[in-house]
Amino acid sequence: EHIMSKDVIIACDFSSKEEVMNFLDKFQEEKPFLKIGMELFYAEGPEIVREIKKRGHKIFLDLKLHDIPNTVKKSMAVLSRLDVDMCNLHAAGSSKMMEAAIEGLTKPDGTRNTMLIAVTQLTSTTEEVMQEDLLIEKPLPEVVMHYAANAKKAGLDGVVCSPLEAAIVHEKCGDEFMTVTPGIRFAGADAQDQKRITTPEDARTKGSDFIVVGRPITKAEDPQAAYERCIREFLGE
Repeated sequence: EHIMSKDVIIACDFSSKEEVMNFLDKFQEEKPFLKIGMELFYAEGPEIVREIKKRGHKIFLDLKLHDIPNTVKKSMAVLSRLDVDMCNLHAAGSSKMMEAAIEGLTKPDGTRNTMLIAVTQLTSTTEEVMQEDLLIEKPLPEVVMHYAANAKKAGLDGVVCSPLEAAIVHEKCGDEFMTVTPGIRFAGADAQDQKRITTPEDARTKGSDFIVVGRPITKAEDPQAAYERCIREFLGE
């Protein structure tokens, strides 16, 4: 019931309302799907979500909840009132926590308007870090797939993963299980601090459902043109 069509999500990694509104004013007709993360949410609070929603944007609220099941359930119940389109949590919080999150997001009448996706391992976590720092001894791809399977079983709608993993996630968890993939750069652009980068076109062929794009759009000379290019390349239009 939560299947949305494929889309480009712009990561609004700004630290104030003023910055984000200045950025959004650069779009004439379009109302891009936006990701609001911790930085902006902690700076401006839930009001910024309401305001951006009023402007007609879909919102992915990227707060990555991870706590005891009861706390996550209650927090998700509060977030459900914001009626965002997508939110997330850490799969590492356990299956019980993920089930509690779904309960919290579900309205008293049994409907749930917000897609819930899980972060398996952060893109900044290497296998070495995972094994030596977190004492998770299995290979990284195995851990990612196991967490994705747990998320599906708990009733979640998908995972955040690298475009390189999107195909395997779909293979293991089905085509309806969403893959939301960051780490996107245009062909020919500087990779900046990302090790493994993928172009919008690559992400499409690898089976990503949503790509999350930050600096290539937010730091572009012409953000609207960069966004349109992204849409063209990702949706193949």
